[in-house]
Amino acid sequence: MFTANQSKRRIETDVMKMLMSDYEVNLVNDNMQEFYVRFYGPAETPFAGGVWKIHVELPDQYPFKSPSIGFMNKIFHPNIDELSGSVCLDVINQTWSAMFDMINIFEVFLPQLLRYPNPNDPLNGEAAALMMRHPKEYDAKVKEYVQRFATREALDGDDNKDNKDEDEEMSDIGSISEDDN
Repeated sequence: MFTANQSKRRIETDVMKMLMSDYEVNLVNDNMQEFYVRFYGPAETPFAGGVWKIHVELPDQYPFKSPSIGFMNKIFHPNIDELSGSVCLDVINQTWSAMFDMINIFEVFLPQLLRYPNPNDPLNGEAAALMMRHPKEYDAKVKEYVQRFATREALDGDDNKDNKDEDEEMSDIGSISEDDN
């Protein structure tokens, strides 16, 4: 059995591998258990050319408990909830093994999920139905979502918007206290 110390070391090792890889990784508050990764859609799929910001949280029991993975910008896919961005992925949930590491998720699991969606186990029923009934329309809608929500410009704009919202909240707080005077 892993001790908390061993689990912490494994988290640090896996996150360091991610930081040293070609992936763009941003830690949340320098915390190795929560970070964002830029993920690019696999070539030869309707997701090609898309870039997504993936939120990753590693539980204290990692690697014996699977990480939590979520898409921050919209994606049209049968196994990804459009509103929350949560991923229905057997490997990450039921079949997760301590032998896997974070690189596996971004090099194998997520590309496989986008290449081979499973419309029989949907989190997005609309995407699943469209994929099964009208595959060409499904591909077109995926590409439309990529153009609207998964471009580098959209992602960079979203990052700036996050900062702008925080600034606006700060100035709102300031104006409230000024009104009290």
